[in-house]
Amino acid sequence: MEEVEVEEEYDDSPISRLPHDTLHHIFSTLSLRHIIICRSLSKFFLRLLSSPSFLRLHSITHPPLHLLALRLPHHRHHSPPPSTLHLFDPSPSPPLSLSFPLDFLPFHSPLPVSSSLGILYLWAESTHNSNSASNTKSLIACNPLTKRFRVLPHLGSAWSRHGSVLVDSVNSSNRVIVLTELAALYFSGNGNRWLKFSSNLPSKPRSPVLVGDDAFALCDVGSPWRSQWKLFHCDFAGAAESSAPAQRWSRVERHEWGDVFDILKRPRLVRGAGNRVLMVGGLKSSFSLNSPCSTILILRLDLDSMEWDEAGRMPPEFFQCFQESSKFKAFGGGDRVCFSTKRIGKLALWDRSNGKGGGEEWRWIDNLPGNGDGMYRGFVFEGRLDALP
Repeated sequence: MEEVEVEEEYDDSPISRLPHDTLHHIFSTLSLRHIIICRSLSKFFLRLLSSPSFLRLHSITHPPLHLLALRLPHHRHHSPPPSTLHLFDPSPSPPLSLSFPLDFLPFHSPLPVSSSLGILYLWAESTHNSNSASNTKSLIACNPLTKRFRVLPHLGSAWSRHGSVLVDSVNSSNRVIVLTELAALYFSGNGNRWLKFSSNLPSKPRSPVLVGDDAFALCDVGSPWRSQWKLFHCDFAGAAESSAPAQRWSRVERHEWGDVFDILKRPRLVRGAGNRVLMVGGLKSSFSLNSPCSTILILRLDLDSMEWDEAGRMPPEFFQCFQESSKFKAFGGGDRVCFSTKRIGKLALWDRSNGKGGGEEWRWIDNLPGNGDGMYRGFVFEGRLDALP
């Protein structure tokens, strides 16, 4: 496994003659957002504010920066997107937009797909691959704030085309699962190889999420004429120590849940706050086959009690932008979920973290990069200077 730190030279400026301990204590009073700005001022500041001693000091005194990463709408006939990670912080008003170049990676066409504890995971093509038709891609783990990265053990190109990348941390060790309908690959920071599991799922998993050792996904068990979505679960505890992996997926059902999976059209899962999972979909106005939706509903499953409750529903003035399209994307995590659809050029944000009295808040996020024709996708990114891939 390859781990690389990009080396930078710095200018011989007067400030460089000051003791570094003094400078570290001065800059440790700044927020991570301002540290990011200062690091872009010069090579000296980049070196100073990327040193291991400063990273340790700042991580003790400041919390991580909770951001949302955007994947821009893909246009098949356009040139590949630039090697940039687009982020925004929805907390301030207006939201703060940030971008981090990924050109420090010696790879082509990086495609960010997921993140955990400040580590970004992306697919990218090797610079040594001169035959673009072979589409050989590798899964990379990196910290875009410190420009450190490593290449995970090589996978076949089919995994990058069809696999969903799930990441989470257990006992400060990041684990990665690449999941398809037929199989799953498991990797943890404690080893240097992928373990392969049979998925035994009835259909292609939709919007899988990983919560510690537990993976959840929605699968369609209905007929070609009518979808019927059910929740499936797999426990990956002890997978790294298993020489003959036997993890199996099973359907999660409770009599008291009733028709919770039948009231939503095109449901999908989002990682919730704590030990919770969110299920998002269009609320059907009836049980007929082509029933229209009256709004978008957010349900929440408490994994401790295994009980559902309603976390939020989209207001009519927001839903009117979504009701003309049968498809939309939902992404985020915790108490924030973003919704995107075609041709509106902005995101609808559901936010429980800032709602007064613990209530929900809905607002628009606009001025996004790209031309706004397609649907945005994304995931939560936790900016940390001390995260090591």
